[in-house]
Order: sequence, then C-alpha cells, then structure tokens
Amino acid sequence: MTSQHPTTVYYNSACPVCDAGVCYQRAKMDPSSVRFVDVHTEPDVARELGIDIELLRERLHVRDSSGLLLEGDSAFAALWSQTPGQRWLAQLMRPLRWLSGPAYRLLARLLYRWNRWRGNW
Repeated sequence: MTSQHPTTVYYNSACPVCDAGVCYQRAKMDPSSVRFVDVHTEPDVARELGIDIELLRERLHVRDSSGLLLEGDSAFAALWSQTPGQRWLAQLMRPLRWLSGPAYRLLARLLYRWNRWRGNW
C-alpha cells in the first residue's frame, strides 16, 4: 500500500551539523518514499508552509504521508520510523518525549545561534 503523499523533509543545508545529519539519513532511506527540501536554497517554502523562515531554519520539519507537519523531535521520530535499521529509535522516543522535546529545542536553539554567529545565513 502506498501513502497519499511522500514524506517531505524540510532542512537547512547552511547548518553544517544539520546538513551532515540529513546526508546521513538520506543515504539510509528509500529515495522514492521521501523528498528533501533545502530551506536554505528554497526559502520561499516557508511562506508556502505558513512558517517563519527563521523557525524553519532552526528546526527540522517533516510533512508525513498523511499531510501532518511535524517539527523537532517528532520530525526525527517520523523519519526514523521509515528508516531501515533506525525504527527502534522512533519506538524509543515515545516514552522519552518528556525529555526529547525540550532537549531538541535547546540543541536546535544553540545550533541556530552558532550558525547566525558564524554568518551561515
């Protein structure tokens, strides 16, 4: 059974940490099941999604096959649930949501500030 929409990943290639993570993830995934959109090279996608570009740069976003837009740790869990060899990570996230959400937001904020300081965008 195929999904209605392919999963779409919105990421920021201007962040070297984010870009490396997405490259690693992309290599493990079936290219027919996921579409990757680089918000650094396609900033207009923020307007299409109705999201502030700075928030889109700061956090990973994923539109799942049902059309739901997820961000942060939920976005990672959605990706991991579709990635061979990483589905267990998605399962692990469920009981740890109380920790993974705040931890992701803190790390994302620090990476965002570091990238701004370095002039990556």
